[in-house]
Parts: sequence; structure tokens; C-alpha cells
Amino acid sequence: MAVDDEHFREFVETRYMDLLRVAYHLTGSAQDAEDLVQTALVKVMRRWRRVDDPMAYLRRVMVNHHISSWRRHRVHEVVTSILPDRSGRDMTEAVTERHALYEAMRELTPRTRAVIVLRYVVDLPEVAVAAALGCSVGSVKSRASRGLARLRLALASDASPPTPASAAASPAPTGTTTMTGVTP
Repeated sequence: MAVDDEHFREFVETRYMDLLRVAYHLTGSAQDAEDLVQTALVKVMRRWRRVDDPMAYLRRVMVNHHISSWRRHRVHEVVTSILPDRSGRDMTEAVTERHALYEAMRELTPRTRAVIVLRYVVDLPEVAVAAALGCSVGSVKSRASRGLARLRLALASDASPPTPASAAASPAPTGTTTMTGVTP
């Protein structure tokens, strides 16, 4: 086994979970995240001797591959699962919030999602995110700002369903029949 092969193997053993976490936040699916990490590792393995900063390079490869695959497959696949009954504290609310966040993240463009993941999940500084995505720091800032605003808006609309009082206060659309049977 060559020295470079040994370094690559050690790198994968120590950083695989970090790469998987980034990939999961990019894809929203554990299976897709594993596929994304494996694809990125295969691509980087060929160029391992020339890579200066492996984590940054792998993140860039994963983001680029995810964006290009998203462009190829515009069909939205919704992954659902049935949570098993568990004893202990009720995690329903946490799961619901996490699901709402992932759904809101899916509505973002792939580049904006990449900025959000690299900036706030991986906790990279704006300069590093710009370098990883090959864009300017200003572009990172504007995408992060717009992306966070869209996430806040999406999560705020999910969090506050209409109450009976607010539904009664808003008039019914013209031509519809209300609960009393009278058309407004």
C-alpha cells in the first residue's frame, strides 16, 4: 500500500462522519448522503496527491455534485418513514420541527442551500464558504440573508396555523358558502 493510500484511508476513517453530516444537510436523506460522500471520496481519491486541504476540497466536490444531480433530476422525491413507538419523552414536536426545517430547506435553490449548510451547519466563515463555492463573499452574504429570510418565512407560516378566532375574523371568499349556509 502506498503512502498516499495510507493517508487517504486514515483521513476517511477520521473525517467520514463530518462528511456524512454535511452531505445529510445538503440532501436531507441518509441514503442520499451516503451516496454523495462515497461519490465525492471516489473523485477525490484519484487526485489525493494534489489536494492541499482535503476537507474543503471534499465539501466543494459534494456541493458541486449535489447541485449537478439536482439539475439532472428535477423530480422531487419525498422520503417518509413511520417512527416506532418508544417509551420515554415525546419527540413528536422535535421531529415535526426538524421535518418542517428540511422541507423549507428543500425549497431553497441548491446554491443557497449549500451556503446555509456550509455557513451555519458546518460553521465555516463567509470567506471559507466563498472559497468553497467559488463565489464572492458578498454573494455568500446575500444568499445567506435571503435564504435565512425564506426559511424564517416558511417556518413561521408552518408554526402558526389559523385559529378559529382568526378564521372567523377573515371574510370568506366571494361566492363561497359559510358554515351558516349564507353566501356573502
